[in-house]
Amino acid sequence: MRQTQHRQKIMYIVTMGLLSAILLIGQLGMAFLPNIEPVSFLIIAYTLVYKKRVFPIIYAFVILEGLIFGFGIWWVSYLYIWSILALLVLLLQKTDSAILWAVIAGAYGLAFGALCSIPYLISGGPGAALTYWAAGIPYDILHCAGNFVIMLVLYHPVLHVLKKLHASQLEKLPVR
Repeated sequence: MRQTQHRQKIMYIVTMGLLSAILLIGQLGMAFLPNIEPVSFLIIAYTLVYKKRVFPIIYAFVILEGLIFGFGIWWVSYLYIWSILALLVLLLQKTDSAILWAVIAGAYGLAFGALCSIPYLISGGPGAALTYWAAGIPYDILHCAGNFVIMLVLYHPVLHVLKKLHASQLEKLPVR
């Protein structure tokens, strides 16, 4: 029995690590496109499948981001911005419409700069936050479009694979 629990914990840690790595690889792999990346999509998909267990995935990703790009003021926003998205998904988790999730992902991409400007508001005041946000609006528009298209195209196939993976892990759990 203990050995089974040990294997379950190892499988859980490995899965969370792999899903975090996929977030990072997806972002880095698409870095040549301005603000078009699969992170919002993957966080939505991960949250729909893994529910509250998405938070270790998010924070491992955020720490990796800091290690690669440095722990600047932008990084502070990553501590809350992805959790806000996961909480929004948890509130709407009964929804199974690719179009609705695409609209939500697009809207989140559009709001991304405004949400990221909060640390600048705290550190530099309203002028700094407004300047940061306004300068990024063209990128937020690209982020919106990218999130919308990625969600629309990948929602069903990726969610299907994630659910199968999760179900296969659950099948291996001992019956109590």
